[in-house]
Amino acid sequence: MFVSIVTTVRNEARNIAALLDSLVVQEPPIEVIVVDSHSEDATRDVVRTYEKRYDFVHLYVFGGTRGAGRNFGIRKAKGEAVAFIDGDAIANPFWIRELREGLRRYDLVAGRTIQIGYRPFEQLERVELIVGGTDVTYPSSNLAYRKAVLDEIGGFDEWFVTAEDIDLNIRAVRAGHAIGFRADAIVYHRTRDSAFDFLRQALWNGAGRKQLTLKHGVLWNRYRPGNMLRQKTTFWSLLRLSAALLGYVGYKFFGKPLPR
Repeated sequence: MFVSIVTTVRNEARNIAALLDSLVVQEPPIEVIVVDSHSEDATRDVVRTYEKRYDFVHLYVFGGTRGAGRNFGIRKAKGEAVAFIDGDAIANPFWIRELREGLRRYDLVAGRTIQIGYRPFEQLERVELIVGGTDVTYPSSNLAYRKAVLDEIGGFDEWFVTAEDIDLNIRAVRAGHAIGFRADAIVYHRTRDSAFDFLRQALWNGAGRKQLTLKHGVLWNRYRPGNMLRQKTTFWSLLRLSAALLGYVGYKFFGKPLPR
């Protein structure tokens, strides 16, 4: 199965070489599509060095939301399947092999994402959202879809500022596609490297959860409160929750309305 790997980036000059080093060694046949959202650092210069060295690495410049960039990458993809990864991540050498194996049985497959960086941030867990008996919060930093499914459900909703991957998973599950999980399809994802960036991410995550509610209706009964309560409560988990709630409430009053 030919797999197209799509990553959307902006100002990732510090990290993009590590990502590409981990992608060019993946099991073929593959192509790597880098969609740059008008970076103001040396990101594109770094990618061009790989583009010259490897004929399966392709750089494009396209702005807009993260969902818009990924949709652009999907349109350029030649593979039967599309795998997504973030610009500040590093893939295990067997990542694509494991996703490809999962795609033999499932139309979409999520891998295991390991956070690396500041230890207190590493230990924070996802807040799971359950739809159709399935956790739909697997992030698009480690996710693969058959291209036919992406075409069927219309790709990413470009209205989302974040949580566009959760929305994609919700629509796929509701369309009858199960999510497979491959524990050995491992991606190492960098945590935010400052408290400011950490809080900003939590704020936007909260805004994204409000967008999900605006689009899909009330979702509170689909979270797993028991699991949330069993998670270890720390200063950083409480701070993340506070910032997320602020983002949730803030988007309710000041966010862009759902297009009609």
